[in-house]
Amino acid sequence: MLCQQCDAAPCEPVCPTYASYHNSEGLNGQVYNRCIGTRYCANACPYNVRFFNFFNPVWDKPLHLQLNPEVSVRPVGVMEKCTFCLPRIKAAEIQAKAENRAVQDGEITPACVQSCPANAMAFGDLNDPSSGVARLAESNRGTKLLEELGTLPKVVYLQRDAWHDGKNT
Repeated sequence: MLCQQCDAAPCEPVCPTYASYHNSEGLNGQVYNRCIGTRYCANACPYNVRFFNFFNPVWDKPLHLQLNPEVSVRPVGVMEKCTFCLPRIKAAEIQAKAENRAVQDGEITPACVQSCPANAMAFGDLNDPSSGVARLAESNRGTKLLEELGTLPKVVYLQRDAWHDGKNT
């Protein structure tokens, strides 16, 4: 399960080194260089999306060439989580700023969305009512996981509709 990017994230206030934080775009970030692996954030997360990195990665040649140069290889002893590919988000924002324009809907594609062959995932700006993800989230099919906990998750799941279930009456 991926990080639900909560607005009231229980993982953030329990971090003694402030490695878990809420950025200006509303995403739950993780400063891996600051993390000391206390696992408080993992214990506080009701979605169980954080995990402890027990292994110090070793990449034999030529496998070291497969690593993404935009993402740092985290050392042993830190907490890992999904950040919706923050380097891709920042690259799209920098490109749009260089071209003196706003980021377009669908321009940012995290790795999970890119690698899903069924197009079952979408990514975009929930604050823009004209964006595709905002329309999907506001549809009557949109639901949030464990919303009753009050964590205010931003990831929206779509329920199957009657048309796809064969009950198109």
